[in-house]
Amino acid sequence: MERTAWRCPDADGFRWAEETLKRTEHKFAQVSVRSAGKIPYTARDGVHDDWSDDKHIYWWTNGFWGGIMWQLYALTGESKEQYRKNAEWTEERLDHCLMDPGAMDHDSGFRWLPTAVADYRLTGNRRSRDRGILAATNLAGRFNHAGRFIRAWNDWDQTDHRGWAIIDCMMNLPLLYWASEETGDPRFRQTAELHADTAMKSFVRGDGSVNHIVEFDIEHGGMVRSYGGQGYGEGSSWTRGQAWGLYGFTLSCLHTENAAYLDTAERIANYFIANIPENGLIPVDFRQPEDVEWEDATAAAIAACGLIELAKLRAGRQGRVYLDAALKMLRALEERSCNWNPEEDPLLEKCTAAYHDEKHEFPIIYGDYFFLEALLKLTGNETLFIW
Repeated sequence: MERTAWRCPDADGFRWAEETLKRTEHKFAQVSVRSAGKIPYTARDGVHDDWSDDKHIYWWTNGFWGGIMWQLYALTGESKEQYRKNAEWTEERLDHCLMDPGAMDHDSGFRWLPTAVADYRLTGNRRSRDRGILAATNLAGRFNHAGRFIRAWNDWDQTDHRGWAIIDCMMNLPLLYWASEETGDPRFRQTAELHADTAMKSFVRGDGSVNHIVEFDIEHGGMVRSYGGQGYGEGSSWTRGQAWGLYGFTLSCLHTENAAYLDTAERIANYFIANIPENGLIPVDFRQPEDVEWEDATAAAIAACGLIELAKLRAGRQGRVYLDAALKMLRALEERSCNWNPEEDPLLEKCTAAYHDEKHEFPIIYGDYFFLEALLKLTGNETLFIW
């Protein structure tokens, strides 16, 4: 399906998004100067940390800072050259892990779509194209033919991950779709579609909720079991996983025009919407104990992006349901989860990486990225389609 710029048809929602985008760009204009020479993951005492060193450069979130910079560069043009400088520096630092097989995993899309592929799309940089193709080739090489899935993590903590796949990988598939379009080689797209088909069958439950981790038999295929992963527990409903599935299947539909992917995205979306709390703030897990109030702002921002794309695809009442849900969550984030102080670096501050982690409700860079992407979608300024 052709993807074109679109703007929110709700006049009040559009005005809100325009004003919030202006505030966001105003903040990042200053943050981009202070955080030059860094690849942030989180922030401490209002200051971005730095994961660009050799020990942390492999981390899966390290493409999102570059993605923020390229999106803002596309929005503002050459008037804000600092955005481009930061993005190019981030892309070059990621070369450290691009040629390290131990550092490469299923998250090649998260790292090189917002950096190298975005660079190539905006500037025509052939070296960036090469990085993107290398990353896509590595991702396709993780495909298990018996189980028809893309392997997630490498082995760490003495755990055998050869049969593990995760719902997050739906968001990495656009790297393979892009590589097929760019090279004319259908193998990349075929790999992505086979993984998506498996995810439809083995990750998405009857009620529209999704598993985080599924283990498959590595020699004969077939699902072995599911794991709770970063959610509350096995069979629970980790909200960021729901968001990855919602947005990921929507994107697979946009790239392939496969109606089954759209149907799956809508099933997940309807489940997600039915569980949005009255205040619009998304918990870490929809099935976490009632006395636990931990929030994950990243799940809200990611799901909002997917819902906006569904609103574009569905006219009438159903499209309005998706749009209203996205606006509800985004407004709640703007009012209660964002740090608008331009003298401090983070934006979204109520993010949670995993339910059972010691730390909850802190800044995470991909929360900022998807909040910005949602605003760009609503205002008609999404000229750089990263996914």
